[in-house]
Amino acid sequence: MFRLWKFISICFLVLLSLVVQAKPVHVDSLRYWTAPNKSRLIFDVSSAVHYKILRLNKPERVVIDFKNTKLSKKLIQPPADHPLFKRLRSSARNKKNLRVVLDLKERVSSKSYTLKPTKKKGHRLVLDLLAKNKKGRPTSVLKKKRKKKTKKIARRPVRDVVIAIDPGHGGKDSGAIGKHGTQEKKVVLKIAKKLAILVNKKRGMKAIMVREGDQFIDLRRRMEIARSKNADFFVSIHADSFGNSNAKGASVFTLSRDGASSEEARWLAQHENSADLVGGVRLADKEKMVADLLYDLSQKATKDASRNAAKKVLDQFKNIGHLHGDSIQKAGFMVLKSPDIPSILVETAFISNPSEEKKLKSQRHQLKMAKAIFKGIVGYFNENAPRDTHFSMKSKSNARYVASAKQKGRKLKTNKKHTISRGDTLSEIANHYGVSMRSLKTANSLSGGTRIKTGQILIIPAG
Repeated sequence: MFRLWKFISICFLVLLSLVVQAKPVHVDSLRYWTAPNKSRLIFDVSSAVHYKILRLNKPERVVIDFKNTKLSKKLIQPPADHPLFKRLRSSARNKKNLRVVLDLKERVSSKSYTLKPTKKKGHRLVLDLLAKNKKGRPTSVLKKKRKKKTKKIARRPVRDVVIAIDPGHGGKDSGAIGKHGTQEKKVVLKIAKKLAILVNKKRGMKAIMVREGDQFIDLRRRMEIARSKNADFFVSIHADSFGNSNAKGASVFTLSRDGASSEEARWLAQHENSADLVGGVRLADKEKMVADLLYDLSQKATKDASRNAAKKVLDQFKNIGHLHGDSIQKAGFMVLKSPDIPSILVETAFISNPSEEKKLKSQRHQLKMAKAIFKGIVGYFNENAPRDTHFSMKSKSNARYVASAKQKGRKLKTNKKHTISRGDTLSEIANHYGVSMRSLKTANSLSGGTRIKTGQILIIPAG
């Protein structure tokens, strides 16, 4: 009798295990991540998954075959301008399995692995793709094997600098509300639109609006929009509040990994980041491996660039009103965490201060704010333009002219002079006459810390 019950128990356990095994895995979502040397796909799955990777050519494709797997919802397509991905296709196989096909723009090598659940994330399948040359070697190897005789490569067309403008909050997230009912989301959208007009009027610059109307966009998506548009710079515009209605003035923030630089900045960071919860997702919760990777990618270059740009904008705000702090503030705002785009957050004023609330409603004052941000950004790109942009071409042309003149021991040819008026800055003057800051300083024997004065006459070097 005991043996019979033992046999029945074993059979039951076997049948139970078959039932458990038969339960399909679900692919819940797909995320894209791009670095300078590789592209990554992260599949979020409901449980451990069995899969197989195939690489096919003519045309180039990567095929992922999932065993006993179904889609929970339609997968997100890669951005249209992605350097490697064309499109994504998926289909059920044998009513039980799932095939995902990624059409590619060139050959790749691949590496895949699965990640077990953590406190913050579930099961994941990670697929890394590295672009390869026609001979099948990773593109990074080409430098070592390059031949002396190479075909002439057509010059890349000179492009515009792309500025991503992010009006804070929106939709169900109204942001801060002033004493007289002024909503932050409406004020900052007006300032952002004025800034976009200024940017688009400037030759060599192009604006993209992260939020064009009164809609809610979660903080992670704001960064993704900027990256999908290949933005060179990201500026988030706010008009926050504080418990003390006497608090006033503009502030400019960059990212601080360790936290905020003051008690008010800490409060502001928590206040802004709470918008994640409005959308139902707490984006600040990321597993340590992913967070460390993002910070490793951002590191010194992007942070230095952000601080440089923030200083340019802060200098412009000094000319139009009171500053809440005369130095760059640091806080852990989510929208500043893009690893490869210089990013700043501008608090234009405290909407909780009645006098500043009144100013923020003024079209004239909104334009002043937009101009200050614009001039700061232009000043930054006059000195730090990407190599393939109009700004870079202009700077290189002036730099060559200055170098040639100095080498020949002659004075720079000039055709204009400028008398400094109140509120003028060197970057604004250089931008106005289409010359580089370096050539302007050289022509007038100005060092890095030299101050200009009202009534002073500057020589404008010929471009």
